[in-house]
Amino acid sequence: MNFRGQPKDDPEINLIPMIDVLLVIIIFLMLTTTYSKFAELQINLPSADAEKSLERPNDINIVVSSSGQYLVNRRPVAFRSVAQLAEELRRAGADLKDPVVVINADNNATHQSVIRVMDAARQAGYGQVAFAVEQVPK
Repeated sequence: MNFRGQPKDDPEINLIPMIDVLLVIIIFLMLTTTYSKFAELQINLPSADAEKSLERPNDINIVVSSSGQYLVNRRPVAFRSVAQLAEELRRAGADLKDPVVVINADNNATHQSVIRVMDAARQAGYGQVAFAVEQVPK
């Protein structure tokens, strides 16, 4: 008889199978996830189906051309700064009650050109800004 007993094996946790399963899960998630690429985002700007509104006497019409030129109430304005454009808007709306700034931007005008007009309207104290759109033929 052997009274010494059997030597006990220390229990150990084998991590290799767990790592293999986690790697398979990570690979599965990587293959099934869709990634958006904002640089390749194609957008179509909206168009309006609304009827053309009548000319209102309290509108300040601003035209922004594709080359970045500004016209305030059909008068050309040389852009030097947003503050100077705000002063032109104040002059154009001096005798109007609650004027509305209407931005008529060319389809190829830069976003920055339109933002300058909006910033100038804010500096001039005009809270109502509208965008003119081309009516789509039905």
